[in-house]
Amino acid sequence: MTEIGTVYGGALYDLASAEQLSREILGQLQALSVSFAQEPSFLKLLSAYHLSKAERCSIVQDSLGDKVHPYVLNFLKILTEKGYVRYFSQCCDAYRGQYNREHNILPVTAVSAVALSEQQSKRLTEKLEQQTGKTIELTNRIDPNVLGGMRLDFDGKSVDDTVAHRLEAVRNLLNNTIL
Repeated sequence: MTEIGTVYGGALYDLASAEQLSREILGQLQALSVSFAQEPSFLKLLSAYHLSKAERCSIVQDSLGDKVHPYVLNFLKILTEKGYVRYFSQCCDAYRGQYNREHNILPVTAVSAVALSEQQSKRLTEKLEQQTGKTIELTNRIDPNVLGGMRLDFDGKSVDDTVAHRLEAVRNLLNNTIL
């Protein structure tokens, strides 16, 4: 994450938190992130240097003026004016990170060969909540290369109990065995 994302996303979070709007703003930022990912040309338009800052801000106002909270609208205008709109997703990540820390939420990605059932997701979430003391926000990502087992990714760490990882460990052991 860039310093720009951290500074601007953190500033928006501080404002939203002070006004008790952090959840509402988070929802709007997430919706915009999805929209911008589907239409990357919109962010390119907001970065177009052949348009004046006023024209770019006018595009933001006309497109989103009555659809998002004024804080989100002004945030996008500031990013557009400064030429930082390309860092929007990093700002959202910083905002989300601060939100998660303040609300004791730990996002966890469970990587498995097949989708987890609702029951498996529930049991895994409960177990992780007991172990961490945090509210777990579980996402299941399917990767056929896993073969079996599961890998948990959270807080920049990875707990790997997949068949592929075990086979790699056996391969390394055999390669390093002196006969």
